[in-house]
Amino acid sequence: MGPIGEKGDKGAKGFDGPVGIKGQAGATCDCGRYRKVVGQLDENLGKLRNNVKFVKNVVLGLKETEDRYYLLVKEPKKFREASMNCKLRGGALAMPKTNNINRLMADYISQAGLTRVYVGVQAQSKGTDGIGSYIYADSTPLREFAVWSQEEQLYSTSSPATNVSCVELLNTGTWNKVECETPLFFICEFPKSRRRGRGGAAASALQ
Repeated sequence: MGPIGEKGDKGAKGFDGPVGIKGQAGATCDCGRYRKVVGQLDENLGKLRNNVKFVKNVVLGLKETEDRYYLLVKEPKKFREASMNCKLRGGALAMPKTNNINRLMADYISQAGLTRVYVGVQAQSKGTDGIGSYIYADSTPLREFAVWSQEEQLYSTSSPATNVSCVELLNTGTWNKVECETPLFFICEFPKSRRRGRGGAAASALQ
């Protein structure tokens, strides 16, 4: 047997074969309608996210950290009234317990064009040793962190005067003592509730 030859040219097209047997009807699929519904859901979800962002950042003007929201309330109130107002909203007077939180609040004040607001720091009654001190709104004492202004020359163990036993935060990031009867704007803080979702605190603040 000799070697295999080269491949030849393609031949002419043959005759069509007989028509096959008709198959069974397939299942009906309204895929176009489902795709439209899913697309509309995606669009609505995107709008909802934008609305939540708008409410938080524009309407409420909220600032937030990983676990809390902060709301600047532009209603001048005395310290006790401000504290109660925050509680009625579901939060508390904001407590600047770290440098980062204190800086966030100070920037918040500056961006709002303000110079000072109440925060959740005030004097507590003098102890048996006759020494007074300052505590946060949740009754925890000031520890390592405090940003008293140079003019005040106050520290956590200093004895506060009774008529200036509340604290204001300046837009510079420093604290000053202030009379508790002075009407000032204030900042509330709200924990991010896992049960109610990330929008829970924002909804409460609107009330």
